[in-house]
Amino acid sequence: MPESGSVPGMNVPDDLRYSSDHEWVRLEDGRVRVGITDYAQDALGDVVFVQPPEVGSHYKVGAAFGEVESTKSVSEIYSPVEGTVVEINEDLESSPEAVNSDPYGAGWIAVVEPVNVADVELLLSPEAYRELTEG
Repeated sequence: MPESGSVPGMNVPDDLRYSSDHEWVRLEDGRVRVGITDYAQDALGDVVFVQPPEVGSHYKVGAAFGEVESTKSVSEIYSPVEGTVVEINEDLESSPEAVNSDPYGAGWIAVVEPVNVADVELLLSPEAYRELTEG
């Protein structure tokens, strides 16, 4: 994912948690929905392909579990929590640009059943993520 730098005006919703690798997590009924942040999609440029993780696969924190390909580069997506993938966003196969246009909505990547839901609290708060991306 992109290097940290000063990017004013990036969208960092207050109801999410963030990884230092620029993934976001939304807690939903004991599961976590995962995507890449506005900062990451902006740094990548126009997304042309998303390789989501495999449903049923188990990932440790920080393990590469997918890829986002843009007109500029290919970047890995890292699992922000340990758990098993229970759903992927199949709409991204035909509409990968949703990662750019709506990174926190239609552009989500996967839903993970975490081993320990409390691990979400170990991720960066919105304030800490803003500090990371704003320098």
